[in-house]
Amino acid sequence: MDSQQYGRPPCRRCLLEEIDRNGAYRTVVEYIASLDKSVRTDEAEYRRRLAVCRSCDHLNEGVCTACGCFAEVRAAKRTQTCPDVPSRW
Repeated sequence: MDSQQYGRPPCRRCLLEEIDRNGAYRTVVEYIASLDKSVRTDEAEYRRRLAVCRSCDHLNEGVCTACGCFAEVRAAKRTQTCPDVPSRW
């Protein structure tokens, strides 16, 4: 389901937390919370990564179009990197 089904244009450069449709963001937050602490990035790094994602042309309705993942999930995992070439984080 995209935002056009709700009478809104697509939200480019929006994270899922900003457009939450049908509770998808809650599911993502629960998944991130379930990650072992050793796997998750710390909060400051997570926020920094999301700020970079917000400025990226690949972000579309919370999804990174370079790899197809939810930006919040990829940013939350310590070992993940930005899929852009060159990587932005």
